[in-house]
Amino acid sequence: MHGDELEIDEPLVRRLLADEFPEWAGLPLRRVEPAGTDNAIFRLGEELAVRLARRKGPTRSGGKEFDWLPRLAPLVPLEIPVAVAQGRPTHEYPWFWDVFTWVEGAPTPIEAIDPTFAASDLALFVAALQAALERPRTPRQWLVLAAVALVTSAVTYLVFERYLMVLLPRGAWTDW
Repeated sequence: MHGDELEIDEPLVRRLLADEFPEWAGLPLRRVEPAGTDNAIFRLGEELAVRLARRKGPTRSGGKEFDWLPRLAPLVPLEIPVAVAQGRPTHEYPWFWDVFTWVEGAPTPIEAIDPTFAASDLALFVAALQAALERPRTPRQWLVLAAVALVTSAVTYLVFERYLMVLLPRGAWTDW
């Protein structure tokens, strides 16, 4: 836990929901594990998730997720969470917080990942992102495209660095 990190527990989330979205206050709520270091995430009912920053949260409403995820969701080949609502800061929690759609799934151990399928899925996802962005028209769109390219390059490097040595004949990696 960071020194400036807020303690976010189920009772706090329930109070925030009751104040801001009483229609959801009675739904089952449980913390999602493993917990991240930046956000606390709670599953809300069967179809929603609540995400609250643990530290240095958003001080303005809206944000990248509210702008981009609804636009990208129908255009990419994988299900992604979409922002549904945003709660306001209170005396108990100082930042804006979000409610997203829940995407069902479970972490996959790296040993169980087929590198060919992973590379194919990654390529399809990146191609869909690029098509969704079309030709950037503003400096912000260029920055988003550059960020997508950077993340894609980093992920591709990590995937192939991890698996290329397994696929190549012994010694071929060192001769390259």
